Amino acid sequence: MEKRILTIQDLSCVGQCSLTVALPVLSAYGIETCVLPTAVLSNHTMFSKWSYLDLTPEVDNIFAVWRENGFRFDAFLLGYLGKASLMDAAERAFDTFAAEGAPVIIDPVFADNGKLYGGFDGEYVKRMARLLRRADVILPNVTEACFLTGTEYRTEHDEAYAEGLLAALKKLTDGIPVVTGVELDGKMGEAVLNGDGSVSYVMGEKLPFVRHGTGDIFASVFTAEYLSGKSLCDAADGASAFVRDCLRATPEEHFYGTLFERVLKERRGRR
Repeated sequence: MEKRILTIQDLSCVGQCSLTVALPVLSAYGIETCVLPTAVLSNHTMFSKWSYLDLTPEVDNIFAVWRENGFRFDAFLLGYLGKASLMDAAERAFDTFAAEGAPVIIDPVFADNGKLYGGFDGEYVKRMARLLRRADVILPNVTEACFLTGTEYRTEHDEAYAEGLLAALKKLTDGIPVVTGVELDGKMGEAVLNGDGSVSYVMGEKLPFVRHGTGDIFASVFTAEYLSGKSLCDAADGASAFVRDCLRATPEEHFYGTLFERVLKERRGRR
């Protein structure tokens, strides 16, 4: 039987991120993908102007109907939430709609490059740290890991630094931390704290440019690969390779995202 996942994050009508990434990627892997949109934006906030419609008031109505219909989900993927109240809603979703053994995968999405995103503060970080208790896998980038654990942010990494972040994150959750954006010896990738306490590194080429939304692509592909039975390291490796292919396929003038659709089409065509 195909798995049914609920992904909770915002919807940007224009811009390749959040739900406009998660829905096609997870669906392409044969996963029935259900969504709880937290907000609708005209476009993501990398553009100069945008509109924003908060959907938080509708969550209770959605949950009430889902209960009446008896819906259950085999997994959860959380991305950009933006409000602490939506973390409460996420926990209610876990408690009410989880099928037996449903894994929870959380990408915290609140900071990068040593700084919080606009609109976030220390209280949001503390509430996110509490939410991570419910996770089976967490996918913070280095900046988010530093904020969550009170670790000094550094642009230069070594194994001791990465392993310190993993150990500190493990104190927040019984889940498995996977830290993204780790740089070692000129390469970039992920540090994974395995179930036996050992640490694995999944490293690849560091490309000389970045694009908006690559974290959402990584989380979506990682989740799809993990739910298909891949190990954590193999899922991370597959997701990283996918992101690199997306970056390579995206011309410079396409500044607001990556052409992940092209890569997804090519990859699915080879399967």
